[in-house]
Amino acid sequence: MKRRIKIFSFIFGAILLFLLFQFQFFQKDTWDSWNLPLSGKVIYLDPGHGGPDGGAGDSDALEKEIALKISLKLRDFLQEQGALVLMTRETDKDLAGEVRGYSRRKVEDLKRRLELINDSDADLYISIHLNSIPSPRWSGAQTFYSPHLIENKRIAKFIQDELIRNLGNTDRQAKMLQNVYIVKNSEKPGALVEVGFLSNAQERQNLKSDVYQEKVSASIYNGIMRYFTNEKDLK
Repeated sequence: MKRRIKIFSFIFGAILLFLLFQFQFFQKDTWDSWNLPLSGKVIYLDPGHGGPDGGAGDSDALEKEIALKISLKLRDFLQEQGALVLMTRETDKDLAGEVRGYSRRKVEDLKRRLELINDSDADLYISIHLNSIPSPRWSGAQTFYSPHLIENKRIAKFIQDELIRNLGNTDRQAKMLQNVYIVKNSEKPGALVEVGFLSNAQERQNLKSDVYQEKVSASIYNGIMRYFTNEKDLK
């Protein structure tokens, strides 16, 4: 009888310790998730172009593909810190639906992207694009913003500061831009990041590199973190 009592006591104690450990582990996970820096924040990422609209570049280095890769890397960084990340696209597609004709599809695509952002609960949006011009001389990532929301300049300056610091190949500054559809019509704070020039040979090679794409996405992420931690504005 005593032996049975000892066995029962041992089993009961083991179960109790197991349940206590599980409870403490659960509590720790829950506590950590509540304390992640971006918990409760909703961020909308908008990789430019997609589907039949390749954007700048060519089949060897296409804007739509690089913009998506950088956006997905950025999404991972943000999610690790507790943010809910939404994306206008996660694959090679546009948002034009059944609309026919390249120009009409382009217009419909932009309208739909803007609707998704404005109809969401996003605290911030970031559009990712790549630049290209006829001259190969120009290079450097640059962040653009519209002045219609006061927060736009702040997020743009933080992101640009991180691009300058981490990439080490640009001295461009955040710039006001009022003629880009999503930027000027967004009801949510945000910015447009042109992550580099595909028309510049060296930058083109950089932008094709997975390592460089990681650096770009990390720079944007760092800027977003500074924005949400209420750091004082840059001069």
